[in-house]
Amino acid sequence: MAEATETARAEVVISGRVQGVFFRARTRERARELDVTGWVRNRPDGRVEAVFEGPQDAVRRMVSWCRRGPRMAQVEDVTVDWRGPTGEFAGFSVRY
Repeated sequence: MAEATETARAEVVISGRVQGVFFRARTRERARELDVTGWVRNRPDGRVEAVFEGPQDAVRRMVSWCRRGPRMAQVEDVTVDWRGPTGEFAGFSVRY
């Protein structure tokens, strides 16, 4: 199997001005465009947390997108924890 089609999972925490700038909504839109499953949510500490699962290339593109975020965001840091995929998600959602 080619590397680009292998399934990957990234658990991501994004820091900076990432709440109140449509980060969750745009993350959901982008994940759905790339056919990535998982979720995104605001954390009480002001950061945004997300889990992405899907084809390795698509997950890497999601992580790359998180380093920029939506237009109004000011991303300062992105931490990524690469894990084995679980296949637990049917789609991509915003968690509250």
